[in-house]
Amino acid sequence: MPASFATSIYAFMGLPLVVILGLNIIRKKPAGKIALTVGCTVSAIQIFSALIGIVLLLQYNKTSISFSQFWDMKAVEGASFFSVDVLSLTALFAIGLSAFAAFNTAKPAVKDKALNFTNLVMVLLLGMNGIALVTDLFSLFVFMEITAVVSFVLISFFRTDTGIEGSFKYLVLDSIAAAFILLGTAFIFITTKSLQYATVSQVLSDWDAIANPTLVIIGCVFLIAGLAVKAGLVPFHGWLPDAYQGAPAPVAVLLGGIVTKMAGVYAIIRIFSQIITNMPIISTCLMVFALISVIFGSVAAINQQDMKRILAYSSISQTGYIIIGVTCGNVIGFIGAVLHFFNHVLFKTTLFVDCSAVQQQAGTTDITKLGGLQKQMPFTSISSMLAFLSAAGIPPLSGFWSKLLIIIAAWQAFGIGIASIALLASLLTAAYFLRLQRNVFFGPYNNELADIKEAGGCFKFTETMLSAVTVIFGIGFPVLLLILQANGVFLDAYFRW
Repeated sequence: MPASFATSIYAFMGLPLVVILGLNIIRKKPAGKIALTVGCTVSAIQIFSALIGIVLLLQYNKTSISFSQFWDMKAVEGASFFSVDVLSLTALFAIGLSAFAAFNTAKPAVKDKALNFTNLVMVLLLGMNGIALVTDLFSLFVFMEITAVVSFVLISFFRTDTGIEGSFKYLVLDSIAAAFILLGTAFIFITTKSLQYATVSQVLSDWDAIANPTLVIIGCVFLIAGLAVKAGLVPFHGWLPDAYQGAPAPVAVLLGGIVTKMAGVYAIIRIFSQIITNMPIISTCLMVFALISVIFGSVAAINQQDMKRILAYSSISQTGYIIIGVTCGNVIGFIGAVLHFFNHVLFKTTLFVDCSAVQQQAGTTDITKLGGLQKQMPFTSISSMLAFLSAAGIPPLSGFWSKLLIIIAAWQAFGIGIASIALLASLLTAAYFLRLQRNVFFGPYNNELADIKEAGGCFKFTETMLSAVTVIFGIGFPVLLLILQANGVFLDAYFRW
């Protein structure tokens, strides 16, 4: 392994641990003063490490690199280990981006609790990074639960009524999801005698040799059902709007931007691309739930009055798009799903940062109490507009390309009917975001908000950075796709249909 590669990948798991130890060794007061800055630095290092990893994979013409953090993975046959590929590095980049935005805009909200907030987010980074790097189902479950436990605490960080309610609902439904995932994992292990992605996939590739295929199908159903709860797909979405609304501003940036995507959506992408590659019944059923989520999330978002709840139902809808791409069973669908996963993190993180800026300056996220903020908060207004245009799939922004690929893949896999529904749902996306934009920024001026000014420099910088990535990535995506195809990254590394 190249030394530069080793340095970058060890940062994903080792650096957050070092930071937790370092911040808690020194005295509490000085640690609190530097905690958010340290968090920003760790997030920035992760962003650049992920980019370096992708470049080095292409440079050395490799599809993946396996490694262990604290043990010799070759010492025992079947030992657990980590692995990075383009999919995991994309997820790691998205995690770093969302965490950087949260840390950079957290100071007004967390104030004297900066050290506690940073410690919790470092553990959250460990959990999400672990989800991206593991190569077996049990380790995946462990890191998902680390992520979930920290999320419970962060949602109720200030012990508000809405925060505790949202955290409790998340806790109850996540416990059910955990039971489903463990049960499904147990059934798969009984049949395949392994939990390693590669080994399980190899066993499941020959159905005639499986002693009890029914048990495998039941196991996969439980596994996917548990992940659907974590992803917030309809009808397992009940916890998500309350959790988003009750979470403190910087926690909402993380929760809406990346946490639910890693704990549910990423895991589904990984399992479908490497394990469940020849189970059309499960794929079709999940596609139906995803399509319902796309429509229901969009319709429900139109009737909401709170910015966070609008973004929560939007997440349900956009998650549905990602899952449709995964279940299409073709290369275009997979590429579209991975791209929309990244785009969703990008524009949803942006929108939650904008929401945090409005909440800090106006003291509310109720869109009926806002209006005419475009002149007073121009950075936030433009950032929000670019993000919702990307979410609606308007060219040339990044969201256009992922939705286009998913709709083409759905047309190829399921016919024009499903593709048309997915396309029409994008119009609903534009409808509820136009309503939000009009009521908050372009609506009638509210005289009670006359003294409001643009949020601080950290908000401006974060909004500008995220908006720039949205525009640049949208314009440059065709070139990036040609580079990836030329190197055979997606075709050779992932798909086994």
